[in-house]
Amino acid sequence: MEYILLLVGFILLIKGADFFVEGSSSLAGILKVPSVIIGLTIVAMGTSAPEASVSINAALAGSNDIAISNVVGSNIFNGLVVVGICAFLHSFMPHGEILKRDMPLNILVTVVLCLMFLDGSLSRIEGAVLLLGMIVYLGFMIYSARKNREEGGKILSLPRSLLYIAGGLAAVIFGGDLVVDKACIIATNFGVSQNFIGLTIIAIGTSLPELVTSIVATKKGDSGLALGNAIGSNLFNILFILGMSAVISPLHVLGESVIDTVLLLGSAILLFVFARTGRRMTRSEGAACVLLYVAYTAYLFVR
Repeated sequence: MEYILLLVGFILLIKGADFFVEGSSSLAGILKVPSVIIGLTIVAMGTSAPEASVSINAALAGSNDIAISNVVGSNIFNGLVVVGICAFLHSFMPHGEILKRDMPLNILVTVVLCLMFLDGSLSRIEGAVLLLGMIVYLGFMIYSARKNREEGGKILSLPRSLLYIAGGLAAVIFGGDLVVDKACIIATNFGVSQNFIGLTIIAIGTSLPELVTSIVATKKGDSGLALGNAIGSNLFNILFILGMSAVISPLHVLGESVIDTVLLLGSAILLFVFARTGRRMTRSEGAACVLLYVAYTAYLFVR
């Protein structure tokens, strides 16, 4: 039964992402803003809903390690696997604004997180600083959306676009939850440890919405929305999810989490270097990102 429900979860993910991307692209056309803006905001926050649910509930329950490892693990997956697979499927030219603004900001925010983790905790004050950063970033994105109007194809009506976004997102989140739950049961039946499940299956599972949504966007030729979704999700995960989790309950940071965050910083820098090289993410660079994630998973297994 678990295998059947796992398959149902994947079907919901794929079809939900298809509707979600179509509705989001249509909304960008209706609002006359670049699709990358929609990807960095609405799509990024929507696909990060599972991470928010897991980490904030973990903080409320006092499970600090889950709250932190879920975000850090998901961000590494987003940078290496989500962007890597999209580039491998179809090499693309990153949007200029993402190269100049969002990818450097992603590196800066990750550096700040590393510094905050050095004392072994993430305090309420530090969480509030991260939340303030999220508010400033969203304010700037709204300003940028109003300033950079562009004509786009109005595919659907506004009510239908919103229905596609809401319905697609609901299917993506429910499908992702179903995949995570059933994958955990199957892994446990095979004798895999809960620690390894938490660092891999849960982190990957909560990032499935980003992965499937970005792949669908790439196949539809909307690389701006695909890359914007991955980078925007990473910023949202750190600034909002960890910020809110720390405000709810100060987080104790394990030494392993510090190491993982440094590795996250390395992956963010590497992704920026790849994107700037020839101003294009190539298929070979995408494959290299995915292989690095496989090596990271092997490291987790040994650790």
